[in-house]
Amino acid sequence: MLGECGMKEWERLALRKNSVTMLQDLVVDDLLIQCLQQDGILTENMAESIMAKSTSQGKSRHLLFLLPKRGPRAFSSFCAALTATEQQHLCRLLMDFTEKDESFSEPPLSLPTQECVIPAKRARTYESMEMRLDADCPVTTAVLPCTPEFYQSHRSQAYPMRSCPRGLALVLSNVRFDSANTDLDIRRGGEVDEETLRRLFTEMDFTVSLCKDLTAEAMRGCLEQFAQRQDHAEYDCAVVCLLSHGVEGSIYGTDGQLVELDWVFEVFDNARCPLLQNKPKMFFIQACRGEEMDNGVDQLDGQERTQSPGCEQRDAGREEERDNKVRMEKERESLRVKLPQRSDMICGFATLKGTAAMRNTKKGSWFIQELNTAFRQRANNTHLSDMLVQVNGRIKSREGYAPGTAHHRCKEMSEFTSSLCKDLYLFPKYYPNN
Repeated sequence: MLGECGMKEWERLALRKNSVTMLQDLVVDDLLIQCLQQDGILTENMAESIMAKSTSQGKSRHLLFLLPKRGPRAFSSFCAALTATEQQHLCRLLMDFTEKDESFSEPPLSLPTQECVIPAKRARTYESMEMRLDADCPVTTAVLPCTPEFYQSHRSQAYPMRSCPRGLALVLSNVRFDSANTDLDIRRGGEVDEETLRRLFTEMDFTVSLCKDLTAEAMRGCLEQFAQRQDHAEYDCAVVCLLSHGVEGSIYGTDGQLVELDWVFEVFDNARCPLLQNKPKMFFIQACRGEEMDNGVDQLDGQERTQSPGCEQRDAGREEERDNKVRMEKERESLRVKLPQRSDMICGFATLKGTAAMRNTKKGSWFIQELNTAFRQRANNTHLSDMLVQVNGRIKSREGYAPGTAHHRCKEMSEFTSSLCKDLYLFPKYYPNN
């Protein structure tokens, strides 16, 4: 029982005075809710009502509305949950406020170390291919919100992005493989990647599905089921993240069988996935595309040199097409508009064709780390193609740190392909209809 005594007044004030920052930065995920439930602060019905909200700000707003009514331990339990979910900056914000506020005589609450039973965390492991490397840490700062002014000035040349949620996201992650049927190693650090992506896209207001350790056949079924979900019709975009071992053009299921990437893109093309026609479809592939390791080359002094042809040629400029232009335009007016078989897709690859991808076994893969950083810091004012260029630049500058091994000072180079037809801004946390 919570008892009759509610949250202390100075605790209420700390939450109220910092509500704007909390609404922008707070990530209400399953782990945070579990902590509050296990500490007796939230009931099952309350937890369900919070997670039923369609946006990250909606979840945060409802939680902050409930907390002051949940007894004298609610504030300290909330701070403990923030620490458990790696949101210490918000915990410090609340504690600093109470320590600096002089209008209350009560002593400030000391920072709790652990007041909830934290579910088992992802494994901390040693080394493995794709490769064990540097010690960079996934960014946990909140996604920066888009401003109304930026939205109004850029929406005309961009894909429509008004739905709430923004779209559906699928994270398909294979970490452990069937040792009886394949010699593929455990992808240590893969658990970090899947959690990074789940939290990122949840905060970006996507409805995220996480599927783990599937055979090739189960992967195909999962992808087909996701592509055929009827709620795609209500949303403005979709995301598919594939994390596994791989070779050029394919990724492995846990049974050692391959799923061709071309088949994956076909599942989401305009013919087989009509509910996503004219909507951007984002793919992110964290997998090797070969076994070659990029050892890098020494950079020579001097500027980079580029060469460009001085003319362009027309691909299909037959004279008869010009002669029949008027007739064809009239015929088009009576025909249904057609689309290419495949369009409005963009795919980021962790590495180049034929080369291995790099993964830190404690901090996750290079590509997912940089993708997470770019989305959190740049999505508020940068379209996706430019963000992936920035990811390329960050990957280009990284080096493996593993003294005494062949991996020391190794390199990686990410790339992306695109058939997008407009700028893809995600306009995070801005909803023009609200």
